[in-house]
Amino acid sequence: MCCLERIKKLAKLNKFFPYFNTFSAKKETKPVSLQAQKSSLMKRFEKADTIRQYLHTFRTESTIGFVPTMGALHEGHMALIETARRENDVVVSSIFVNPVQFNNPDDLARYPRTLEEDCQKLETAGCDVVFAPSVDEMYPNPPSLRLNFGLLETVMEGAFRPGHFNGVGIVVAKLFNIIQPDRAYFGQKDLQQVGVIRQLIRDLSFPVELIRCPIVRETDGLAMSSRNRNLTAAERDQAPALFEALTRAHGALMDEQSVAQAKEMVTDFFNNKPDFRLEYVDVVNANSLQPTDYVLAPGQTAICLAAHLGKVRLIDNLVF
Repeated sequence: MCCLERIKKLAKLNKFFPYFNTFSAKKETKPVSLQAQKSSLMKRFEKADTIRQYLHTFRTESTIGFVPTMGALHEGHMALIETARRENDVVVSSIFVNPVQFNNPDDLARYPRTLEEDCQKLETAGCDVVFAPSVDEMYPNPPSLRLNFGLLETVMEGAFRPGHFNGVGIVVAKLFNIIQPDRAYFGQKDLQQVGVIRQLIRDLSFPVELIRCPIVRETDGLAMSSRNRNLTAAERDQAPALFEALTRAHGALMDEQSVAQAKEMVTDFFNNKPDFRLEYVDVVNANSLQPTDYVLAPGQTAICLAAHLGKVRLIDNLVF
């Protein structure tokens, strides 16, 4: 009896079973696939060094798609994850409520924080890696850097939330340096923020492709937002008025009314809704975010507005 046959016979008697399995496995060893390296379970990191080291193992042969968030996730975020999943080998998301971009301390305090629930949603949607750092991890010292985005700082969100885009730019630049993605996914609902990130990528030469994804809406037209959960039941019933106002303004412009007339229509619309306080309505170039007095080429015009409903500030836009 040869040695191999003898080993097999002994294995059947369970005398050397573990060793025989090891021996056989080594003969069948194959290269480890990307999917096997990733594992079926989503990885969660809180430290910049550890997630950077982990992602380094995929960087040479894989594309990394990145979806930065502040948590309190909804179907709009899941749509970003799903798009990133289709277009990349590895999908990374971050959950970090960035204090530097809040110019209102009460707004920061009220921002929903649902980390465990968010992680479950991300894993179900197909996210591979989540980065959920602490404030101390992201800002061991208060940042002294100041970013200025030029004309973007002078209109709409820039005008009404001074310092906001400086905070957005700092945190996104830090996240880009930590994650080093090939593509980054942002929602159109924060249209002006998309413009800020586009300028950040261009001015600082980040090798990142920016993907703007469409707004995801509730069945009644309300743009999905993490802040929606802070609305009372009565306020939630009224909130679709933002999209109604946008739709009316769009109809007016398509009927060849002037931009001034469309904006006046929106102002009058909210004047008749005492629970709302309209902050701004503008018709702008959808790329530069600068005001325009006329409708541009298809896909290049946006109507943007912000309004307060109770204690909640809501924004929305329509690109056409």
